[in-house]
Amino acid sequence: MIRYLAHAQEAMRRRGLPPAWIEDTISAPDWTTPDPGHADRTRSFKLLEAAGDRVLRVVHWTDGEDVVVLTAMLDRDALRQRSRS
Repeated sequence: MIRYLAHAQEAMRRRGLPPAWIEDTISAPDWTTPDPGHADRTRSFKLLEAAGDRVLRVVHWTDGEDVVVLTAMLDRDALRQRSRS
């Protein structure tokens, strides 16, 4: 089950990000990285045609059987950062 923190729900509403995009990014990311500030968190990235070929970044972690979503955003620098690594 995916649980959305209040911050994630607000970010999704404000940024117009449908839950299906978040769920797809978590379940089938194009790539993932650990969150540099929090070792227990994961950043999952997915290139979305429906978002004008922009990359969605979702920050999340597992809590038992659940995935907890902290935030989500269209990340302008994700492809550049990925090409440098």
